[in-house]
Amino acid sequence: MLRSAILRRVTRLSMVLPVAMTLSGVTLVSFSPARAALPLGSTAPLFEAPASLGGKQFGFSLAEALHKGPVVLYFYPAAFTRGCTIEAHDFADAMDQFKALGATVIGISMDKIETLDRFSVSECRSRFPVASDPAGKIASSYDSKMPLLHYASRTSYVIAPDGHILYAYSAMAPDGHISGTLAALRAWKTATTPTHP
Repeated sequence: MLRSAILRRVTRLSMVLPVAMTLSGVTLVSFSPARAALPLGSTAPLFEAPASLGGKQFGFSLAEALHKGPVVLYFYPAAFTRGCTIEAHDFADAMDQFKALGATVIGISMDKIETLDRFSVSECRSRFPVASDPAGKIASSYDSKMPLLHYASRTSYVIAPDGHILYAYSAMAPDGHISGTLAALRAWKTATTPTHP
């Protein structure tokens, strides 16, 4: 399949520099200046985690979310820190665009769920949920845990409904995470929307 061939070629390239490949309107991008992220085309590890939306706790399941459409999964170091607050505000401001593309957004940190209850209201503005990964198991499974530190790295993924990773971006600055995930979703939507003669 053409998509598989593209993904194989992209994952062979260095994960140190930005990689972009466009073919038939589909752009696959991976950028990881500090560390590797899961390879494009690989299967996203399924997980369940306690989450909070608007201060209300619930159980988030990646498998259930993928039944509804693509998922933007982003890891961030810690609630209420400067960069994580900026990123949460930016995701909240862009939620109408994510919803228009049929995407679910979920943020994950190693914070306690009680901290995320507050963060989901004040910084996420009750627009999208954040999940708690206190032991770092989910972050580790996504190659998004900082070595020797009890924090997740700032890494964003777009996961297709079939569970494959379409996009990965890892950079400690919050800039680029929202625009990159939106661009990847738009490319996916264009590639999967049937054209009529």
